Amino acid sequence: MKEKSGTQVTVRELCILGSTGSIGQSTLEVIRLHPEKFNIVSLSANESVDKLLEQCIEFSPKTVVMGSVHHAELLTLRLAEKGLHSITVKYGREALLDIASSSDSDTVMAAIVGAAGLMATLAAVEAGKRVLLANKEALVTSGAIFIEAVKRSGAELLPIDSEHNAIFQSLPWQEQGRVGHCKLGQNGISKILLTGSGGPFRTWSLDDIEMATPDQACAHPNWEMGRKISVDSATMMNKGLEFIEAKWLFNVTADDIEVVLHPQSTIHSMVQYIDGSVIAQMGNPDMRTPIAHALAYPERIDSGVAPLDFFNTASFDFQSVDFKRYPNLKLAIEACRSGQAACTALNAANEIAVTAFLDKKIKFNDIYKINETSVKKFVSEQVSNINEVISLDTRTREFAQQLLTQY
Repeated sequence: MKEKSGTQVTVRELCILGSTGSIGQSTLEVIRLHPEKFNIVSLSANESVDKLLEQCIEFSPKTVVMGSVHHAELLTLRLAEKGLHSITVKYGREALLDIASSSDSDTVMAAIVGAAGLMATLAAVEAGKRVLLANKEALVTSGAIFIEAVKRSGAELLPIDSEHNAIFQSLPWQEQGRVGHCKLGQNGISKILLTGSGGPFRTWSLDDIEMATPDQACAHPNWEMGRKISVDSATMMNKGLEFIEAKWLFNVTADDIEVVLHPQSTIHSMVQYIDGSVIAQMGNPDMRTPIAHALAYPERIDSGVAPLDFFNTASFDFQSVDFKRYPNLKLAIEACRSGQAACTALNAANEIAVTAFLDKKIKFNDIYKINETSVKKFVSEQVSNINEVISLDTRTREFAQQLLTQY
């Protein structure tokens, strides 16, 4: 972080992990509105050469990382054709860890989907950076280990998920400064109310849900998201992962969190206080709002999102969760109570199952069957360090892959 010469404008030096995904692209949309506040130092993508090329042309990062040598070579060639010889192109896991921890940046947007983003996000934390956490799987997969690294390094953790960002905004300032080691009870907080829309199948019959297609599962009524997270929203596994993430971000127990269905997605989450007050964060369902909040925190900047129009906004509805309709959510809550091994196994199995569903290899309800069987298999494992997390993650994926042959 530096100040521009002759001005009082603070410029954040930014690394975006997963810049071609939904969150990454939304982050760049916000940054376009405030070029004086942010400098793009490094970007990463897995295979999206064309999108990353466009971003390189516009933002001129110092370093970019691709998932494989093939894609790195292709991007290098394309950059040379555009005369962009100053951008260093790297590839692979180690290169991703390097840009995440590099002293060139002070802020890291951790937006790589799934467990693939765990190690790079952890590297940013261990380097003591401001980490904008959009990768919920990092906390789901390694909970206590991740939070201990935050405490040890002094990293600043700011949540990007709309729900956790809403909870953060609804907390007293004292708690905003100690994410990961909050003491909510000391500040009169009795419960976290985690809202969820219920996804595209909220009003479907259970029989119809059984036959749901990937395209139907990805047709979220309120949010535009990637296909994996869209399926997670349809099963409400996404809410289950957010439940686990909330436990670690705000240092609470499963009993301190309650899921509330709110189909309009206008109230993004709430915090309940012992005096009867409930503080909520509201807004149009657009990820640029929490992204802008975290990018500029504690300042406020324009996100490009229109303000909520109360005179043309649908009335607010709230419902309790029917766990028969959303067994994956119940499984995630049970995993949260059971411990780290259950959470790690749940996330790993779910990634395998969702991919299989999107590839039309299994039915929608088979996602839950694979997740449940995998959690039961590994729930009693001991996970005390990051190597054991990775080992369990790998073994669960192999087990879930074997389960796919039964369908």
